[in-house]
Amino acid sequence: MGNGFKEKLSSDLKNSLLNKDFEKAGVIRFLLSLLHNREIEKKGTGQAPILTDEEAIEILQKEVKKRKEAIELFKKGGRPELAEKETKELVFITEYLPPQMSKEEISTLVEELKKRGISDFNSMMKEITKTTKGHADGKLVSEIVREGLK
Repeated sequence: MGNGFKEKLSSDLKNSLLNKDFEKAGVIRFLLSLLHNREIEKKGTGQAPILTDEEAIEILQKEVKKRKEAIELFKKGGRPELAEKETKELVFITEYLPPQMSKEEISTLVEELKKRGISDFNSMMKEITKTTKGHADGKLVSEIVREGLK
């Protein structure tokens, strides 16, 4: 992802500005600043200031999680206009994430791991996140694993 990803975001930012889609442009600017800040952090620890695909995806997934939590809170608090704003941002961010696994795909992984003799929650989560990281919401994976181990 690294530089190619940043170039895609920069290109999308230019297109958003040309199309006067200022909401999307704002979200892209925010994502670019998050990635840039992470690169600065890495440089400060003596590492190469280039993000791997996994690091960039992780940053975006944290933002997706924040948006989902905010949407729930705004809905509970009777603020539908704020929930709608967060939902739009969520849609923009998820455009840059890899396709997410379905519940069925995750359940199949759980069944395969059970066949291999893995039957406790922690071991199952450790194994399953190797495959699902970046491709599935951790909360969803946890729920499916709990169901599968019943």
